[in-house]
Amino acid sequence: MASKLDGKIAVVTGGSAGIGLGAAKQFVKEGAEVFITGRRPRELDKAVAAIGSNVAAIRADTTNLSDIEGLYEVVQAKAGHIDIVFANAGFYELCAFAEIAEEHFNTNVRGLLFAVQKALPLLSRGSSVILVGSIASVRGIPSMSVYEATKAAVRAFARGWILDLKSRDIRINVLSPGHIQTPGFSLLMDEAKQASLISHIPSNRLGEPDDVASAAVLLASNDSKYVTGIELFVDGGVSQY
Repeated sequence: MASKLDGKIAVVTGGSAGIGLGAAKQFVKEGAEVFITGRRPRELDKAVAAIGSNVAAIRADTTNLSDIEGLYEVVQAKAGHIDIVFANAGFYELCAFAEIAEEHFNTNVRGLLFAVQKALPLLSRGSSVILVGSIASVRGIPSMSVYEATKAAVRAFARGWILDLKSRDIRINVLSPGHIQTPGFSLLMDEAKQASLISHIPSNRLGEPDDVASAAVLLASNDSKYVTGIELFVDGGVSQY
């Protein structure tokens, strides 16, 4: 039986850990050849070892335009085209309103924008672009207004880009995780705080990277070929009340 992504070429930004690594693993499992990016060579090497096959790592910082251009030069040389972009590179931190600085928008907004824009010459007809959003775009969280704003911008990108790219049959969707157990989430909240969240989640547990990865496979595959412009929440229901 054919896998859902047989023969597809995928690029996963921020693919060395957490949600990006989970998506890269699932893409390979479903038959894709995957290029992952990250800023730390050691973490990229660990990710390649964890994925095991059909994966190449490229050190790239999405806030650096020359890095992004270099990434796609490598992909073009090795694969010739792209079928899937999983634009995941980003970060979050608690930041008081008075402490917000312009660099907070560099990765989540500027970096994501150019990671997709610079991929355009390589995107095949009918390809799938998945932008990683967050439940923070629809929920107020103390000291996270800048993060919330960046993820609201990601949602706005999808609405506009499906019109900009409709002549090329490129699908753009937003995948918005909730509370997912990743290394970054563990730095933001200790175990006690994580446990306290569970009572507020209708699914009665924190999410895992695999939960997001399964949804990413759906949006990347032909199973969702008539789905574009949506925001799919993978959050155990927490954003719905």
